Amino acid sequence: MIKAILDNVLSGKELEFEEARLLLDTGQDELYLLLHAADTLRRRFCGDKMDICSLINAKSGLCSEDCKFCAQASRYNTGCKTYPLVSVEEIVKQARFAKEMGAANFCIVISGTGPTSSEFSRIKEAILRIKKEFSVEVDCSLGNLGKDMLKDLKELGVSRYNHNLETSEDFYKNICTSHTYSDRLGMVQKLKEVGLNPCCGGIIGLGETKEERIKLMFSLKDLDIRCVPINILNPRKGTPLENVDPLSPIETIKTVAVFRLVLPKAIIKIAGGREYALGDMQAIAFTSGANGMIVGGYLTTKGRSIEQDLEMVKDLGFEL
Repeated sequence: MIKAILDNVLSGKELEFEEARLLLDTGQDELYLLLHAADTLRRRFCGDKMDICSLINAKSGLCSEDCKFCAQASRYNTGCKTYPLVSVEEIVKQARFAKEMGAANFCIVISGTGPTSSEFSRIKEAILRIKKEFSVEVDCSLGNLGKDMLKDLKELGVSRYNHNLETSEDFYKNICTSHTYSDRLGMVQKLKEVGLNPCCGGIIGLGETKEERIKLMFSLKDLDIRCVPINILNPRKGTPLENVDPLSPIETIKTVAVFRLVLPKAIIKIAGGREYALGDMQAIAFTSGANGMIVGGYLTTKGRSIEQDLEMVKDLGFEL
């Protein structure tokens, strides 16, 4: 059954929901077939280029939202470091460092529902300086913005805007109640309307079922998302999800592979939690469908050194 499904996908047939569910249950005896099929599709549609992105947590903590996985939510006692928006000079400095280390994209991220007008002006100033002083693509993740602000970012040459769906529509109420799934879908629609490329994925390992994970994949397919970050929950002490059992490395890798089979042409980017979830098996994710990663750390947690990640990319035969 598994081989027949994969043969059909490799011959051009779109994967169906129930087939994706069966693939997530692939046993050890057929696991190689699944991972090989995902890697074949990645090479067919995306080649051997690795999408390397670095980010700056430009404003940390004190968020009024109640996302149950997030260390930056003010209502949880997580010990998260908090600070206001950093200086323009610091944003530019971090962007320059990301460029020098080989990142093609640099993402400016802030906590909260969106920037004040003063904060947005400083972020725009930083983007202008980055665009003027050196060549790196600038992405943003600034919350749920209105169209006027989004148009300003588009005019400044921002490449992508990150706004994740996080999980399936059915499961969303279990991880956030301070805003709705419809709010998130509406933001993605606004991005499309102003011509900004949505960078839109989610988090796996929140306690969702396999069916809910697959629903997320197909929601992203329906939205025609071309850049999909996959975060893996790294439980933060003090959050409601601090005791969630982690996904196994094999379950994580199978999920990455099925993401590729559902979204054959997308950038599948392994983001926050990859070191925690995959350990010594990180490289296997990039021979199982993934073709992007965030380097240099995440919002409130450190990652491996950039040098280690770039060496892995080189050893795997990818191009930056």
